[in-house]
Amino acid sequence: MNHTSRRDFLKFGAALPLALHSLDLRKDMPKRATPPRRVMFICNSLGFYSPDFFPRVRGDLSSSKYLAEMKTKDKLTVFQNLFHPGMETSNHDSEKSFLTGVAKPEAPSFSNSVSVDQVLAQQIGNETRLPFLPLSIYDRGWGCSWNNRGVAIPPMHDETKVFDKLFGKEDLVAKREQIANDQLVVKCLCRDIKTLEKSGGDAAKIDSYRVVIAELEKQLEHDAFWLDAQKPDVANTLSTDVEYAFSAKIKNMLELSKLAFQTDSTRVITFSMDWIYGAIKVPGATGGWHTLSHHGGKKDALEKLIRIESDIIQHVNKFLADLDGIKEGDGTLLDHTTVVLGSNFGDASNHTCNNLPTIVAGGGFNHQAHSVLDRPTPLCNLWLELLNEHNVDVGRFGSGDQNLNLLAT
Repeated sequence: MNHTSRRDFLKFGAALPLALHSLDLRKDMPKRATPPRRVMFICNSLGFYSPDFFPRVRGDLSSSKYLAEMKTKDKLTVFQNLFHPGMETSNHDSEKSFLTGVAKPEAPSFSNSVSVDQVLAQQIGNETRLPFLPLSIYDRGWGCSWNNRGVAIPPMHDETKVFDKLFGKEDLVAKREQIANDQLVVKCLCRDIKTLEKSGGDAAKIDSYRVVIAELEKQLEHDAFWLDAQKPDVANTLSTDVEYAFSAKIKNMLELSKLAFQTDSTRVITFSMDWIYGAIKVPGATGGWHTLSHHGGKKDALEKLIRIESDIIQHVNKFLADLDGIKEGDGTLLDHTTVVLGSNFGDASNHTCNNLPTIVAGGGFNHQAHSVLDRPTPLCNLWLELLNEHNVDVGRFGSGDQNLNLLAT
């Protein structure tokens, strides 16, 4: 960040993740005796057409049009009757709360909270080059991840740049110069804070700046440490299909996620499949994804929407099968990776946020194929359980105040 002002640097810091309090900067990190645990959250912001997503016969995934061909049926659970309280009038803003559960995201006074992936990143992301990897379809500026101050963490949307960040060669001289310059800016910020304190500046604002500076310092330490570590040598297998660019984007982001996990470049990933304006094209259908989601039961619109959603599921199916085909320790990469596919919408056509389509795959859990809860249950209870399963000892998260053991191990 050459020629960056201190004000801009603080602005940059506002989008940083949780401070990496547990970051281990020892040069000789011990090798793990067992494979590490990993987590990925995928949010399809326009949901899935419920009649084709949920199994028609309870417990039988083969009775779901979308999920009948899943290759890892014995390693996933479809949950029915989950919801986020307080989203009745939130419409598309509900996506902001997918991983936080904070109610009324459409309100002018809305203030978000930390997302579950960021809490997990603090717990399991401190030994990798990237403590977490946020991905999205296009450059909207925000996705699924929110830091501990409720500030959106900008995701990456360009597949080539993501690949380069993970595996590309770096200009080490330029990178060292950048880190040195950034460290100078941090020192200047520290001096600025002392000046503010002496002049009787706003205490709350000063404390906020201190938190940001602490995160910046940790991030720079982290960057400096990994600068001397060689990146994995990985072949670029990304699709260059321009005819079906949307489909290729989904495929590529999942391929990058697989490679990132396989090389232990990160252990926490979010992928926001945010809806885009204009027409998209997948095999067998072309149309505006958002427009089609408001199908109103019309046959032609539904047929195209189902094609789009089926294409997404096919890519997820391959992704899970690929993870399950990679041997790791006594199991597979999928056994050590929890993959969550869900949405902020239960019915995008009517903007309802009840009965959210939710799949949890992998992670070594005792999967049930299809679990229909007795009554509407806050999705955050599932987030709370995932936190507990990854040794984060909290009694509640968002609207979740009970670990219901939905994923009994």
